[in-house]
Amino acid sequence: MRDAFDRLSSRIARMVGSYLAFLVACAVIIIWAASGTWFGFSDTWQLVINTGTTIVTFLMVFLIQATQNRDARATQLKLDELIRAVTDARATFIDIEEGTERDLDTAEAEFRQSRSHDDASGRATARSRRKRAGGD
Repeated sequence: MRDAFDRLSSRIARMVGSYLAFLVACAVIIIWAASGTWFGFSDTWQLVINTGTTIVTFLMVFLIQATQNRDARATQLKLDELIRAVTDARATFIDIEEGTERDLDTAEAEFRQSRSHDDASGRATARSRRKRAGGD
């Protein structure tokens, strides 16, 4: 059941994210607006578009969240693999997304300090790394 939902949500997300879906949505709004004179701009006429857009919005929230969760997880796994593959990388960063806000703040401060140190030492650091790797 979960695999079917994943496949369906991916397919729907691709479809509703296309220009064709946008054009269809615009066409629906134009047809609805144009039909207002025929229905006398009644409460029922307004209720149709309000109900329709509410239902679509409600369902899209869950669909978007599901695809965002899957994409974020895949991205995190790719980053974890890159961290693991880089010899100078610290393994503590592999699961940092599971940490607290304080853990993230501490790591960010370390990177900021490291970046300012790298800026102070200039391009020599990057050049020496490339030489060690055989890049120059």
